[in-house]
Amino acid sequence: MGEMITIPLEEYRALQAASEDLADLRAYDRATAALSAGEDELVPAAVVDRLLAGQSPLRVWREHRALTQSALAATSGVNRVQIADIEAGRKKGSLETARKLAEALAIALDDLA
Repeated sequence: MGEMITIPLEEYRALQAASEDLADLRAYDRATAALSAGEDELVPAAVVDRLLAGQSPLRVWREHRALTQSALAATSGVNRVQIADIEAGRKKGSLETARKLAEALAIALDDLA
């Protein structure tokens, strides 16, 4: 068996807490670096609330980006009627359509799912 050391429980718990704090600080540093590099963005609570409420992700992100359906259609190359149908839940659209829309909205494809 390897070497062992005994420390008071209170000291062990303090070391555990310090370790968790360090992990939190490292996560914060990674998030701050991603924001600074433009790899990530802050999303307003109102946008998150709408998504969690089950609203159409396409509509929520389009409106967050202050785009009309016509402007999104022009940017993405997806027909405006198809965008309206996806937002209304009448159609789902293909994976290629979702990719074009996500790219035009500058979001990950998963954000439209």
